[in-house]
Amino acid sequence: MKTLLSSEKMDWETPPEVFDDLQKEFSFTLDPCASSDNAKCEKFFTEEDNGLIQDWSNERVFVNPPYGSAIKEWVKKCFQEKNRADIIVMLIPARTDTTYFHDYIYHKAEIRFIRGRIKFLGNQKGSGSAPFPSMLVIFRNAQK
Repeated sequence: MKTLLSSEKMDWETPPEVFDDLQKEFSFTLDPCASSDNAKCEKFFTEEDNGLIQDWSNERVFVNPPYGSAIKEWVKKCFQEKNRADIIVMLIPARTDTTYFHDYIYHKAEIRFIRGRIKFLGNQKGSGSAPFPSMLVIFRNAQK
């Protein structure tokens, strides 16, 4: 039996209307969680490149990570890169009960909760809204 928060697919593609508004505000230069089919920036890392081990220095980073158990590693990476990158904006499920939320986000980043549910692209297209609420987590470089 599946729970309401589960999904077969872990890589939810950001809809253009969501990304375009963020791009206007933040002028992203790097998408570290992409494929050649869904990259949102000219510079991107694929699963094979492994954005978790790449340097994000001096980049304006948009992160829509795979939403499986590895999400905690992406949140930790964003926290670690926050003073090397110019800015990092994550689009993730609003799961405020998780350890990673309390260790790396709460009181450490700007949080914007998204009203309603996002209609992600990919396998979910046409199947309705995501089965979870979403939030933006914004890490600003305190040294710039």
